[in-house]
Amino acid sequence: MSEAPIEKQSGPSLRTVTARAQPSQRIATSVVDIALVLLGIWVLRGFMSALAWAVVLTLATWPLYERFQALFAPERRRNLAPALFTLVIALVFIIPFGVAAVEIWREVRSVLHWVTDAEHDGLPVPAMLGRLPFFSQQIADWWRANLAEPGAITDLLGRTDTGQYARLTQEIGIIIARRLTFFVFTILTLFFLFRDGLSLAKRFRTFAHRLLGQPGEYLATLTISAVRSTADGLVLVGLGEGAILGIAYYLFGTPHPALLAAFTGLLAMIPFGAPIIFTLASALLLIDGSVAPAIGLFAFGWVVIAVADHAIRPILIGGAAKLPFLWVLLGIFGGLETFGLVGLFLGPAIMAALVSLWREWTDPVPRRLNLKSGG
Repeated sequence: MSEAPIEKQSGPSLRTVTARAQPSQRIATSVVDIALVLLGIWVLRGFMSALAWAVVLTLATWPLYERFQALFAPERRRNLAPALFTLVIALVFIIPFGVAAVEIWREVRSVLHWVTDAEHDGLPVPAMLGRLPFFSQQIADWWRANLAEPGAITDLLGRTDTGQYARLTQEIGIIIARRLTFFVFTILTLFFLFRDGLSLAKRFRTFAHRLLGQPGEYLATLTISAVRSTADGLVLVGLGEGAILGIAYYLFGTPHPALLAAFTGLLAMIPFGAPIIFTLASALLLIDGSVAPAIGLFAFGWVVIAVADHAIRPILIGGAAKLPFLWVLLGIFGGLETFGLVGLFLGPAIMAALVSLWREWTDPVPRRLNLKSGG
């Protein structure tokens, strides 16, 4: 974000009044300030993840937003430009998840029809059991005894607690409602960050400079750069993996290639997450008897992972902050465990700040900080 002037205030500022106060008054003021900050964090504790996601999305998409904003007349850049850009980002999330929800619902309906048919007619022994290298006869005998007869599925499912499904449905509904609320607050915060981002960035750098001096301003710049490069490395590489493997799913004849590609893109944002999906897709091909396509898809998937996760992603994430690949991985997985999904972006930013401090403290010759390049 580029800098913007902060509007001047009339009268003495709180900082000036505090500087003129007695030492005991300054200590009391500092205690009150810290207490207010902690109280504010406690009040907003339920929305901290939404705020963090909004900040990450703003930092990651700010260069695109500046180009988008330049298309509007100056008088419409204040509200219309951020509103439309926020709407575009919201649609980027809503459309894929909506398509995935429709596909999942179709699969659930097909499974329910399959269960209904199985209750009336029974389940015949699958032909693929005869191709298993081990225990094929034992599994086939168990299948005939427990699943092949009409009504066998009803007897098997009747052992489960039907009240458990009602409770599970209620819990899923509560989770969906919370996620929708979380999403609405994230999008609303995103709009205000786009609208007032320049002045907020200026104030953030001023705060860091007053608190820690020039190193504080440098760390603030480094953190912003690390979050932006991490978002590029995780999101862009993940979407690229999903698109490439989606084409591979289609060419190798995997069922539901679009749905598998969507899940691959989501999990690929986590390093080594994509193998879960393309291994499952290879297993589906293998069960269907397509041995060569299964092996080809599995091998091709690992080639894509090797190039994306070991070559492209470390350059994008670690390049801007000059972060070694090991610390990139530690930041990603450590942030994921500590903060959840938003930790994917916060973790590398924290690691970049720590590594920068370590280099500054251990460098025999103090370096002159370059705030523009972040080096």
